[in-house]
Amino acid sequence: HTTLFRSVLIAISRHLGGLTTGGLGATDIGNKKAIGGIAREFYGRIWQHYQQPSAWKHQRREEYVNRRGSANDPGETTMWTFEPHVATKVYDDLLREAGTRVTVVRGERLDLAPGRGVIKEGARIVRIVMESGRTFAGRMFIDATYEGDLMAKAGVSYHIGREANATYGETLNGVQTGHAFSHQFIKPVDPYVIPGNPASGLLPGINPAGPGEEFSGDRKVQAYNFRMCTTDVPENRRAWEKPANYDPQWFELLLRNFEAGDHRVPWNPVWMPNRKTDTNNNYAISTDFIGQNWDYPDGDYATRARLWRAHEDWQKGLMWTLANHPRVPEKVRAEFQRLGLAKDEFTDNDNWPRQLYVREARRLISDYVMTEKNCTRAEVVPDSVGMGAYNMDSHHIQRHVTKEGFVRNEGDVQVRVRPYPISFRSIRPRATESTNLLVPVCLSASHIAYGSIRMEPVFMVLGQSAATAAVQAIEQGVDIQRIDPARLQARLLQDGQVLDFESPALEPRVRVARAKLPGVVVDDLDAARHGFARMSSAHHVYVDAGYHHDNNEGKGLQTARFTPDLPAAGRYRVLVAYPWNANRAAHVPVTIRHADGETKVTLNQKRKPTVDELLEPVGTFRFAAGRAGYVEITNAGTEGFVVIDAVQWVPEK
Repeated sequence: HTTLFRSVLIAISRHLGGLTTGGLGATDIGNKKAIGGIAREFYGRIWQHYQQPSAWKHQRREEYVNRRGSANDPGETTMWTFEPHVATKVYDDLLREAGTRVTVVRGERLDLAPGRGVIKEGARIVRIVMESGRTFAGRMFIDATYEGDLMAKAGVSYHIGREANATYGETLNGVQTGHAFSHQFIKPVDPYVIPGNPASGLLPGINPAGPGEEFSGDRKVQAYNFRMCTTDVPENRRAWEKPANYDPQWFELLLRNFEAGDHRVPWNPVWMPNRKTDTNNNYAISTDFIGQNWDYPDGDYATRARLWRAHEDWQKGLMWTLANHPRVPEKVRAEFQRLGLAKDEFTDNDNWPRQLYVREARRLISDYVMTEKNCTRAEVVPDSVGMGAYNMDSHHIQRHVTKEGFVRNEGDVQVRVRPYPISFRSIRPRATESTNLLVPVCLSASHIAYGSIRMEPVFMVLGQSAATAAVQAIEQGVDIQRIDPARLQARLLQDGQVLDFESPALEPRVRVARAKLPGVVVDDLDAARHGFARMSSAHHVYVDAGYHHDNNEGKGLQTARFTPDLPAAGRYRVLVAYPWNANRAAHVPVTIRHADGETKVTLNQKRKPTVDELLEPVGTFRFAAGRAGYVEITNAGTEGFVVIDAVQWVPEK
């Protein structure tokens, strides 16, 4: 038996749900088996909503297919993609069903003035004080904010930025210039106001101090953005508008990147129901406002408001530029004219997301710090209160100039994990600092481990576990650090939480540098692509920075031509690199243009390539010197994902 306690839920804004209702409808989690409890109920209610014919306004249910989960998947009772207003409806339903047990207070925020905000007796919080002067007393407190203000005002230890690798014996923390392959400049781009003239100064957004010593720590955090909800339905689409304070200098680097030859469409719109998207960052310059958020975590409300506005100005200006500027390639402009903000979302905020994506702010330092050792299961905790399952994922942190005088992004790390347990000790402070506080969002984790944990369903799971622990501390009459861990875990399991399970070991990831491959190699980044706009590095073996795919759509409309510059005429063995998977297409058309005409073959990308699990031979042919020949891959007539990675020409001896 558990006593029912009254809870007060204090929201800074008028809206609940944070990113889940703020545009992030493309749920990131990895292995969905790790999500249980109320979080899984939330995604079950999303599925139930989309079973209703009335939920489909701009497309039929059977038309909607998404690799994160479809409303039509046989045997499914959860759905992991949704429109922002649907998430709001689900939360409202849950609160209504809770009745008087939960009081919701909106539009109140903690007083951050020195000496105010939190009143303690010893290590115990007695009450908290809002800016309005309103106070809330309680026996237990949970800081579920992205920023960790209650934790900080309570005098609890925390960290901001990246730890050095040496701090916790990690390999992926600190400055990572050697690791930043994804979302990167693929052509040399001049960083100076006057090209070629360092004395003219750097363009905005480039760190003049350089990236820092490799693997060293700093107080810099990964980039923020807004997860926009866009649509291609004309009657529901709003055209991009030029911000009143538009500053073209901020977008000069973007335009130079296009002019250098990078014509990729720089965003990632993932389809939600009703022809809408959750739109995220992609490639070198996109919606992430890199390096412009370092003062946000510890900032006062005025500082945060200024940075919030700067992020909004950046992203709105970026969208207008991409849709309208004559220096943007025509095919890129067309893509941004095809999609625009959905008029029926965020209707009280001019259709703009209400929540900034604060990917990382303060992080608690408690008796146990989650690190990359936990994410790889090299160290497994016994006191699990939930699981993480997403890649160790840090977005870029800064933009700097290389010794060659070109601009480069730094900070992006994407490394796979096995589902792993999260320690109860990581969501509560040390007993000397607070005995009645839980921190399920700004929990105790290193920068790189937090990059895996920081997913919305994991926050939901940890929020439920924190509330259960708070109740048990009250029932047992003890400090939060002294509750019975076995009793806590028993109740969590009873309530459907998933605390641990074994999963297959990860295959070692091999990033093959094309420079180390014999012969002439043309990478997917250098292919002439029409379509094949989605880039990935999820597979465990690929050439150089990653590979592209057709997103299993636009069949017959996407082609990629790989054209080598061969040093001499002769016979060459041709091999095609592709990351295989069961969801790939089995009959991928490949055309080899050679000195004696054309040869057409098909590739079965479901099967592992025969040469080093990377390359599949498609034949030996005679080629002229220079650029007369090519290999072209299309997705015409295919079923399943078509991937492109690299093509190799090896001369016969």
